Formats: sequence, structure tokens, C-alpha cells
Amino acid sequence: MSASAQLAKMAIEKGHGETSHIVWMKMGGLKDWELKPNILEGDWTFVTKNSVDFQGPNTSPAPRDNIPKRCSSR
Repeated sequence: MSASAQLAKMAIEKGHGETSHIVWMKMGGLKDWELKPNILEGDWTFVTKNSVDFQGPNTSPAPRDNIPKRCSSR
């Protein structure tokens, strides 16, 4: 089990039953930015270490509207 899946499992065990993992939702393999519509539509809190997918590299940063404006738990 990946470290991120273990983190999701720990959240469930701590009482956050609404927690899921992108692989469990059959969206594994998508880029973080490709997940954005689902994140916003589902009002998910999104945890990633791949901020470059949203922000772009330092040499060519993404527009500010590419970064999620709000994050809240479901």
C-alpha cells in the first residue's frame, strides 16, 4: 500500500469515514490538475506533494486561477 493510501486509511481509522484515495475512486494515473474538476465538484480536500502540477515550475508558473481557490472537507 502506498504512503498516501496509508494516510487515507489512517484518517478513516481516526473517524474521518468520508476519506478516500484517488486510486480507490478509479482515478489513479490522472495528473493532479486533471483531478481539479472532481475535487471542486465533490468539495474534497486534496492532499498532494505534486504542487508543480498546479503551480507550474518556477520558470513558468501557472495562472493564479489554476490553483484551487477553496478547500474544505466533505
